[in-house]
Amino acid sequence: MQKRLYLISALILTCLSCSSDDTTSYEPIPQPLTIPQIFSDHIIPPIIPTNNPQTVEGVALGKKLFFDTILSSDGTQACASCHAPQNAFTDNTATSVGIDGVFGTRNAMPLFNLAWNYNERFNWDGTALSLERQAEEPVENPIELHSNWDNVVSRLQAHPEYPELFRLAFKTTTITKELTTKAIAQFERTLISANSKFDNYTLGNATLTAQELNGLDVFLREDKGDCFHCHGNPSNPLWTDNLFHNNGLDATFTDLGLGTVTGDPNDNGKFKSPSLRNLAFTAPYMHDGRFSTLDEVINHYSEGLQNSATIDPLMKQIAQGGVQLTDEDKADLKAFLLTLSDSTFITNPLYQN
Repeated sequence: MQKRLYLISALILTCLSCSSDDTTSYEPIPQPLTIPQIFSDHIIPPIIPTNNPQTVEGVALGKKLFFDTILSSDGTQACASCHAPQNAFTDNTATSVGIDGVFGTRNAMPLFNLAWNYNERFNWDGTALSLERQAEEPVENPIELHSNWDNVVSRLQAHPEYPELFRLAFKTTTITKELTTKAIAQFERTLISANSKFDNYTLGNATLTAQELNGLDVFLREDKGDCFHCHGNPSNPLWTDNLFHNNGLDATFTDLGLGTVTGDPNDNGKFKSPSLRNLAFTAPYMHDGRFSTLDEVINHYSEGLQNSATIDPLMKQIAQGGVQLTDEDKADLKAFLLTLSDSTFITNPLYQN
């Protein structure tokens, strides 16, 4: 009997000694990204930092943080306030409004297929050099969540659930800015869009109309749309080069874009080429949301180009204002571009709050 009581006491003491910071008490479960066939057939594997592997617990924590208003100073907005699932994780306004009612100067970028951004430069101007770093800035941005990380960490640390969730994800209940942004980045890397009509056409599971096929031809031909240089072709299912271009929006610049980051005047007016996926859900368009419709975007490249010292050489028809598409080619190009939208992405229950 004495021996049995000793064993029970020892077991209780062992459990008690497994404090919430005991790094041996729980091992996070690996959760590798599910790579769509359309990606594995055409592009190299995703970029996953060695110091932030994908885990079941990390993704779940990141998702909770992404939708939680606790990250803002007044508890009214979350990451999802400007990156809504139904809009392919962007906003439906030209620029987004922060907690103080002030609108920013740039359109919220949609979030998907982020693990395949091989140059690891995020934001319209390439400011953030990793997805983890990208998650840092909105919290302290005075016209976004307008908080500060010390306060956010304190609120998370005092929360009834978060310390345990951090223990499960990162084997510690000591919450930090770095671990918080790591979790958010893990969730964001799971946002994969690869089930558009064109994806299924490429896989032999769907048929394109004559108009959509002609639109693809317009997209690829240098004497017509000439779109593929910046946005790729069917062998690049990302539909972006993830590089920075001055696409002739302005003759002079109030926003220098990449030039502000690099300090090189040759980069003035350059912004990241966004993916052409999910255009059906991501209006308005361009870095400042100036175009409300896809028709306006196509008209810009057709006859609205503005010349400047840094305009990209790929805008070869600048002298005549653009590629001068016919009305039929414009309609066909639009029809093709809409085949790149993935309705299952915006309704995926894994991505909902």
